[in-house]
Amino acid sequence: MDIPRIFNITESAHRIHNPFTPEKFATLGEALRLEPETRVLDLGSGSGEMLCTWARDYGISGTGIDMSQLFSEQAKLRAEQLGVADRVEFIHGDAAGYVADEKVGVAACVGATWIGGGVAGTIELLAKSLRTGGIILIGEPYWLRLPPSEEVAKGCGAGSISDFLMLPDLIASFGDLDYDVVEMVLANQDGWDRYEAAKWLTMRRWLEENPHDDFAKEVRAKLTSEPKRYAAHTREYLGWGVFAVMGR
Repeated sequence: MDIPRIFNITESAHRIHNPFTPEKFATLGEALRLEPETRVLDLGSGSGEMLCTWARDYGISGTGIDMSQLFSEQAKLRAEQLGVADRVEFIHGDAAGYVADEKVGVAACVGATWIGGGVAGTIELLAKSLRTGGIILIGEPYWLRLPPSEEVAKGCGAGSISDFLMLPDLIASFGDLDYDVVEMVLANQDGWDRYEAAKWLTMRRWLEENPHDDFAKEVRAKLTSEPKRYAAHTREYLGWGVFAVMGR
């Protein structure tokens, strides 16, 4: 079980696999008013930066699930580096359908709502692990402005314009699911640059170290096209944020 190889290559040097910075995750933790011993479930936990830093800074405990074997191993190493390995657990596995044995105070899916078939299905899944009065976190893209064509939308990584909503509509959609939006922290352009541009150096270094790998041609093509694609499309049209919601 693993994610496509291209992601394990391009994001192998990332600690955060979305447009958030460490400062944004700190802001989110403060915004949620996390109390010591709060249990957090993170579906699609990547390299574990959110859980590990929150365990260090706020005294939470928690479990992360991720399909990438590489990222799961990196998460365990990060927990050891920050001295929180006794507080957080990382499982290499499929987060789709995962329900915690013990109810949690915060249930999160930060940038992987495909595990539930979209926002609504992911909220429904996370709610199964949530204690009464708990908070669900959803990390999701939205349009900063509507792309002028389907081609531009696809350049942003969407299947079509309809895949994402404008920010007011995304916020309203949580209310349609009978949830209150109680907090939000939005990525900024610097966060997007750090997430996307860091992949380019990683790909270049990988190509230098693996010139004869069967996958080199695909990585070379991606490195050649990605900087222009990102500057022309994602950077101009796509936003991203984490939204904290509570059931009504």
